[in-house]
Amino acid sequence: MAHIHFRVIEGRGLGFYAILGILAALVLAGLGAANYMEHNGHWVTGMSNQIVWGTPHVFAVFLIVAASGALNVASIASVFGRQLYKPLTRLSGLLAIALLAGGLTVLVLDLGRPDRLIVAMTYYNFKSIFAWNILLYTGFFGVVVVYLWMMMERRMNEYTKRAGMFAFLWRLTLTTGTGSIFGFLVAREAYDTAVLAPMFIIMSFSYGLAIFLLVLMAAMRWTGREFGDAVFTRLRKLLGIFVAAVLYFVLVYHLTNLYITQRHGIESFILVNGGSFTQMFWYGQILIGSVVPLVLLFSRLGNSRALVALAAVLVVLGGLAQMYVTIIGGQAYPMPMFPGKEVVSSSFFDGVVASYTPRLPEFALGIGGLAIALIATVLALKFLPFLPQSLSDADADPHSPAEPTKLVTV
Repeated sequence: MAHIHFRVIEGRGLGFYAILGILAALVLAGLGAANYMEHNGHWVTGMSNQIVWGTPHVFAVFLIVAASGALNVASIASVFGRQLYKPLTRLSGLLAIALLAGGLTVLVLDLGRPDRLIVAMTYYNFKSIFAWNILLYTGFFGVVVVYLWMMMERRMNEYTKRAGMFAFLWRLTLTTGTGSIFGFLVAREAYDTAVLAPMFIIMSFSYGLAIFLLVLMAAMRWTGREFGDAVFTRLRKLLGIFVAAVLYFVLVYHLTNLYITQRHGIESFILVNGGSFTQMFWYGQILIGSVVPLVLLFSRLGNSRALVALAAVLVVLGGLAQMYVTIIGGQAYPMPMFPGKEVVSSSFFDGVVASYTPRLPEFALGIGGLAIALIATVLALKFLPFLPQSLSDADADPHSPAEPTKLVTV
């Protein structure tokens, strides 16, 4: 039986406080940007009445989707019984909560009227997918907190599998709801497809695991803890599979649109003549976010941990590019007022591609949300035993997957 000990990190050195200082500065910059936009109005951003979801929404949706995917590691251990992943379950749950908190913070601060969140929380229009998602997001916090409690409280360990199954189903529902926000918008040709719901689920697996792997590698290295090849290799290959799956769903999505004649306009816009959106799609989403990571993860280059970390960073950047193309590109393409009909058009942007140039406050707010997630993770690692003392091959016991792993909190 392998003994896995969980210990808090010391967090006393200059490097630790430097990390906290940098993250705190980014959080303050994000809050300052939100205050600046709130005080002056959203005209100081690149958003308009054509582009109402800007760069902050790109970061917010990315973090929310990644939060669901970060919990995937815990689900593999608890639901599917893979003992190799059991030492990673606590960090997986922690990152899921932290990423969701960061994403929702950006979402609330980008509303223009954050006080109206009270209305959204007290009055529900169940014909709106947004109302469903408020329940899914808030419920996710409670479900994961209970899941973590059952993992960390020894007398509750026998209920971990059931809690893990419930959390697994909840996060699938959450990500389906997030994808359905766009899939249910029938007025936008770039959305309005059932493919987006499962595509968002597999995107969550990829983005969440990429962030999880980066945090795990950094935490184990900076605290001087051993990170064996067995766990590392499994996570590397799993990330590669998820990246390939995302690329497959993107291919299916665009082939489906190309088959539908009325979607040829939006496909031409995204794939050929969309300017910055086309470049973001091919260079950001496909090349940087998919092709290069697949080469790094599945070739001999995958033996280098530095290159695997680079691949994870590229997956995150490619994910942000994918969200940018999906969210902003879908709004920029002109919306047909009367599909299939020839009508007299006005001079008010009818048939005109909306222009959008993101401004610094938007980036500051989005990066601030990511910083909130990371600073919450760092502080939790300092005060609570989320990180295993060792992930060496002997401790992880990779050769006996059926044998239970004993977890010890110190």
